[in-house]
Amino acid sequence: MDNEALYKSTINDAESDFENVLRPKSMDGYIGQEKIKDNLAVGIAAAKLRNDALDHVLLYGPAGLGKTTLAHIIASELGAQIKITSGPAIERAGDLAAILTNLNEHDVLFIDEIHRLNHNVEEILYPAMEDYTLDFIVGKGPSANSVQLPLPKFTLIGATTKAGMLSAPLRDRFGVICRLEAYTAAELTKIVVNAAKMLGAKIDPSAAEEIAKRSRGTPRIANRLLRRVRDYAVVKRHPSIELSDAQAALSMLDIDEYGLDSTDVRFLTALAEKFDGGPCGLDTIAAFINEDAGTIEDVYEPYLLQLGFIARTPRGRILLKDGYNHIGLTPPANISDKEKDTDGDAEN
Repeated sequence: MDNEALYKSTINDAESDFENVLRPKSMDGYIGQEKIKDNLAVGIAAAKLRNDALDHVLLYGPAGLGKTTLAHIIASELGAQIKITSGPAIERAGDLAAILTNLNEHDVLFIDEIHRLNHNVEEILYPAMEDYTLDFIVGKGPSANSVQLPLPKFTLIGATTKAGMLSAPLRDRFGVICRLEAYTAAELTKIVVNAAKMLGAKIDPSAAEEIAKRSRGTPRIANRLLRRVRDYAVVKRHPSIELSDAQAALSMLDIDEYGLDSTDVRFLTALAEKFDGGPCGLDTIAAFINEDAGTIEDVYEPYLLQLGFIARTPRGRILLKDGYNHIGLTPPANISDKEKDTDGDAEN
């Protein structure tokens, strides 16, 4: 595989261009994740004072919270070059060896979706991260020799939405582990206001708050919704984005006041009306609403769980009182009994 092909974003070109316009370039411009920023600032300052590479950094959390943005900012604050690739793009151990041998002193290597590295590739990373060496075998059979090639000191930044899928040996080699949390409405409001300025659009604070409220605690969603609302205001020839523009545009997109879309509502409605509130297995619900089970589990369920609309039980998913109320249905009399058993992972 061509080395250049390995250095690529996992987002499509149009979306990547839009994200790059809105992406903050410094730690001061990065809104939210204050504890993580404070810890990273200390590590970056210490590395610069020692003229050494920053410890390897693992960023994990739901998609869209700013892991890629934070990786770029870390490289910028270090004054280092950043090389970007992803776990699925590195197909063979030789691909990773080619990347590592082309790094310069104190460079940053960012691997998105690092949990998707295959086992053989991952093993190359162990000595590279720990001892800054590349171990490989030359020749075959009795004449084979082990060769150790020194590497420049570099910083690996790994990003993943599924930290639990990382092997323990890989996870333990990261010196800094950061879990990104969902953003508050106030933080998202600031992000929307700043993004509107970067896009050259005027926005009323109430419109920014409305977009933030419906963004599921995720900056990427907030930026995407802002773009749709901006388009609506432009078509209506409004000089600035008003609250009415935000409400109308988001209503057209079937995004309600909690940020739930039509798939979320279909999930809740099916659980209530077709499965008597559960418990019901994930695969059964997925087949009924014609959605991929993995997409429901990774994209839709986490936010519904966070809102307290559903629960996972050992026997399957159940709909809780707030979930019934949200879709305008009266909770059944036995709902309190169901809510007692909400521990453990649900069966598929």
